[in-house]
Amino acid sequence: MKSALSSESRDSESRDALTAWLFLLPALLLLSVFVFYPMAYLGYLSFTSGSFTRAGVHWVGGRNYLRLLIDPEFGQVLGNTAYFTIATVIPSVVLPLGLAVLLDRLPIGRGLLRTAYFIPSITSLVAVGLGFRWLFQPEGPVNGLLQELGLSPVPWLSSTTWAMPVLILLSTWKQLGFNLVVFLSGLQTIPSSRYEAAELDGAGPWQQFWHITLPGLRPTLVFAVITTVIFTLRSFEQPYVMTNGGPLNSTNLLVFYIYQQAFAQFDLGYAAAATTILLLITLVLVYLQLRISREAE
Repeated sequence: MKSALSSESRDSESRDALTAWLFLLPALLLLSVFVFYPMAYLGYLSFTSGSFTRAGVHWVGGRNYLRLLIDPEFGQVLGNTAYFTIATVIPSVVLPLGLAVLLDRLPIGRGLLRTAYFIPSITSLVAVGLGFRWLFQPEGPVNGLLQELGLSPVPWLSSTTWAMPVLILLSTWKQLGFNLVVFLSGLQTIPSSRYEAAELDGAGPWQQFWHITLPGLRPTLVFAVITTVIFTLRSFEQPYVMTNGGPLNSTNLLVFYIYQQAFAQFDLGYAAAATTILLLITLVLVYLQLRISREAE
């Protein structure tokens, strides 16, 4: 009797497993075609040299990765990307968090302001880049305002000092609305009874924010940081539209550098190796953020 029940249980588990795999099959096929195969082919290309020509590609082993290690331009691009990422992620998370807390306490007009802040997030990054390039051109409105205030005009996009901050400002403005809506949604999940109990205990606004709001928003914070890091690491339109990587390579970011190597120099193997490095950096950063979030819980 027990043997029959055991056999029936195994048959049921096998049917459930088969059903599960059948439901997963379409998603697995899509992932295989559009994710796993391109990643595998990228890894293969990074060990080759050549381009889409009649000569094709040739296996060169780890030569491309060695070139990356000794190429000073690639080192500068990595430094630019690290600076751009850190300087964009911090205000792109801190500012919308503060705005979300303020908007959440508004009795009226919350929806209108949320929509106004979110509009930049759905605006074409190319269009935004062209707008910022017009604002910060030598004879543009920003320099016009500086002259009205009695200050000297600044060569924003042709200066190695100021070009990157302009790109950071653009990226922060573009990401602010998305993170604001994310934080507002996260604030709705925190029970109001916690704040009421804290007020009865004499806790002030800062204490409520530190001990109730931040712990309650921890999953939302992790999501906002990860999405913002990915947004900054894959930034291409900003240098392409506004500075073309200049002046003196000071705004050349990793994705734009990969584009130059692949479609200007036609060095696909070298570009694939740089793309693999970008993929590994992204995976490591996301893993570390998730690990830190779990340890903090």
